[in-house]
Amino acid sequence: MKIHGKHYRTIWTNDDGRSVEIIDQTLLPHTFESVTLKTTEDAAHAIRSMQVRGAPLIGATAAYGVCLAMRQDPSDAALDHAYDTLLETRPTAINLKWALDDMRNYLRNRPHDQREAAAYERAAKICDDDVETCRRIGENAAAIIKDIARKKPDGKPVNILTHCNAGWLATVDWGTALAPIYMAYDQGIPIHVWVDETRPRNQGASLTAYELGAHGVPHAIIADNVGGHLMQHGQVDMCIVGTDRTTAHGDVCNKIGTYLKALAAHDNDVPFYVALPHTTIDWTVGDGVKEIPIEERGPEEVTQMTGRTSDGNVVTVDIAAPGSPAANFAFDVTPARLVTALVTERGVTEASKEGLAKLYPEFAS
Repeated sequence: MKIHGKHYRTIWTNDDGRSVEIIDQTLLPHTFESVTLKTTEDAAHAIRSMQVRGAPLIGATAAYGVCLAMRQDPSDAALDHAYDTLLETRPTAINLKWALDDMRNYLRNRPHDQREAAAYERAAKICDDDVETCRRIGENAAAIIKDIARKKPDGKPVNILTHCNAGWLATVDWGTALAPIYMAYDQGIPIHVWVDETRPRNQGASLTAYELGAHGVPHAIIADNVGGHLMQHGQVDMCIVGTDRTTAHGDVCNKIGTYLKALAAHDNDVPFYVALPHTTIDWTVGDGVKEIPIEERGPEEVTQMTGRTSDGNVVTVDIAAPGSPAANFAFDVTPARLVTALVTERGVTEASKEGLAKLYPEFAS
């Protein structure tokens, strides 16, 4: 993706070939700045504080966190410490554990003097694979948008509702749910995106809208509770979201509020699609509602909000009644029965154990 005419990934190595650069997403949309990660602790902080977020990007950052550990100390003890430190940063997104398992397995039996170079090689491959995976997801889901467009009156846009941010900023490049939107738009298909603000951290209003605006895609930010109203009045042709963890049976864990959008879509016969890479599938989990750990974050994300004032300053203000406690559940689970289809890099399938097994027989056994 391009920002101010320059192509960026969300994570990259610097000219020294060892330190790692990320875009600080906590500053967007008001300020575009990058941050240098020099240690495993820097990578852990970036994940925990949500300077990086989105399941694929969390995994990529964790992979480079292992690289930074091997740069300082290539011992087994350092490898295990990096694994444990990074794993505990966020509990819900399965890409985190997937990337850490991949890195540790790749490095475990290598001579210590080869581990640093091997780690950077593997982390770069994880990033490159993510970009290609997202590109394929985009192509597969863009075909769905094209099919809807063919059935619309000439010149009428395909109205798409999305939730949270599942675009370039949530992955290494392209995105999952937003990749097909970019591709369809670039191919000349009229597109309009309803962007849920996605409280409490406002990833839709701050990140998805930022991405779409930079790419020129027509869109409008809406309050989270508007989606059902728009569906009732025929102003949504399809919903598409990402996922942080998908069960072997097709249940989908995504940013809090996704379940309510799926219920509204189901009630109004609006197709509800989920875009995901295979690294987001947790083959060990059957019942998402009962088995997926749901992250609970600090109450200040609910009771405070950050924005730019009329004089250009970025400030954080209290928005809740003083002294009132707040609960902050970061994710919810949408049962497979509410998902029209899963869109992966290998194709489109029903949200079911059988559907996923057809696409990924090597994992489903």
